[in-house]
Amino acid sequence: MANIDKHPPGSFCWLELATTDQKSAKSFYSLLFGWSSNEFPIGEGEMYTIFQLKGRDAAAGYTMRKEQRTQGIPSHWMLYISAASADQTQEKARQAGGTILQPAFDVAQNGRMAVLKDATGAIFSVWQPNQTQGIAIANEDNSFCWADLNTSAADRASKFYSSVFGWKFEKSQHDSSGYLHIKNGEQFIGGIPPLEPGEAHLPPHWLAYFMVADAEATQKKAADLGAKILMPAHKMEGVGTWAIVADPQGAVFAVFKPGR
Repeated sequence: MANIDKHPPGSFCWLELATTDQKSAKSFYSLLFGWSSNEFPIGEGEMYTIFQLKGRDAAAGYTMRKEQRTQGIPSHWMLYISAASADQTQEKARQAGGTILQPAFDVAQNGRMAVLKDATGAIFSVWQPNQTQGIAIANEDNSFCWADLNTSAADRASKFYSSVFGWKFEKSQHDSSGYLHIKNGEQFIGGIPPLEPGEAHLPPHWLAYFMVADAEATQKKAADLGAKILMPAHKMEGVGTWAIVADPQGAVFAVFKPGR
């Protein structure tokens, strides 16, 4: 899958960078992934950046508002999950032990969204498409390809997302680590990795992965551009090579080269 025209409910459909320095972030991701960008006004002195790859929407970004910064919210990537109804999904999430952080609201004619916290504390958004379906390219070099949920309560998370989106969770026959694969319909879309030693203090969070042609080279390039390498490139036979990076403003993401 590369070009996308429509996202089935329960799939990751949009990802959005909230950053403290939009201009620097645009430069960083443009140089790292070859993204171009288009600007759209969203308020007085505020612009919304749509990042594009091969002329198709790949991600978005905006400058964090003052109230977000005063709450101590760091720069971050937000993942959106497609939903037939944002209102019904937020209610399902509440009933499953989640929290509604921002109740469903319309985003002009583009769609309707809500910001939610799952039953373990990880934050995500839901998107009910209208004129805008979401990202239009994925699963090829320099585009989104996967997402991991990092949480110490995998069982509680599994029950929550199964209730809200109908996701299935499967252990790999080839991997004894305990990694849980997330399946939406017939599509594998992400996973819940086992907690590594020293990670118990981290708050639950979603981690977006971007596919690259060379994980080591991308990691080096990111570092040269001012990023911090949180986990150096790591290879797993039959899976691929990946590294975890914090961009110069602190937003964390992973790069991934699939094993062939």
